[in-house]
Amino acid sequence: MPNHHSFILAGVMGWPIGHSRSPKIHNHWFAQYGLKGAYVPLKVEPAKLETALRALPALGFSGCNLTIPHKEAALTVLDRIEENAARIGAVNCVVAEPDGSLTGKNYDGYGFVASLHEAAPKWQAASGPCIVIGAGGAARAIVSGLIDAGAKEIRLFNRTRARAEKIASDFGAPVAAYRWEERHEALAGAGLLVNATSQGMVGQEPLDLSLDALPTTALVADIVYAPLETPLLAAARRMGATPVDGLGMLLHQARPAFRDWTGTMPDVTPALRALIVADL
Repeated sequence: MPNHHSFILAGVMGWPIGHSRSPKIHNHWFAQYGLKGAYVPLKVEPAKLETALRALPALGFSGCNLTIPHKEAALTVLDRIEENAARIGAVNCVVAEPDGSLTGKNYDGYGFVASLHEAAPKWQAASGPCIVIGAGGAARAIVSGLIDAGAKEIRLFNRTRARAEKIASDFGAPVAAYRWEERHEALAGAGLLVNATSQGMVGQEPLDLSLDALPTTALVADIVYAPLETPLLAAARRMGATPVDGLGMLLHQARPAFRDWTGTMPDVTPALRALIVADL
């Protein structure tokens, strides 16, 4: 850190660079809270990840975010990995400590649960079974977040059941992997349904799932935010369930990272959401 009131942050992106919204989010907060700082996207080839991360403290960076394919690779590069990131098996936030060492964290699960509470403040993870569709990195983060929030039962579905069974084995109770064919009936009594796959995204097939057995009291969440209202969320809205779009997870996971870097815990305001929606 150049001084106590100036911060440089980075988004360390895969190669070629993706269209990240993180610079807009964090630079909005710098302006909102009157902090001196900047968040810049940096393209880093996988072979140069360790060199790039080690350079952060020397260059005065307070930390960075990581995108795919760097999230898993960083686990073997950093000086310490917080338990949550180790459990998920991925790092999305790196903090450059005052002594020049690097700490890896993962706030995706936190961001997901916070987005649910924003949409339904009275929702409780323990109030009914949580259904998670998918078994990739996002699903691991969501399962971790739901366990931390007190979920008593998480039913996991993936076309390739072995991948769901791996997550169930890694996390243990309350996670159980089910056969893909059981997904429609398994929605009975659920308090939460999460699509943690890319199905429903622009250019992708919609998620193949009937909501007939889902209680209207359930929350239905999608990690996709392009489009903001996926076919799944539209179906949830029509039946009277509470839809939760994927943008909330993106915005809320950024909050504790910004706090770690600057000492200020920012809010997700309507103005910030509108700024990012306009960019979609």
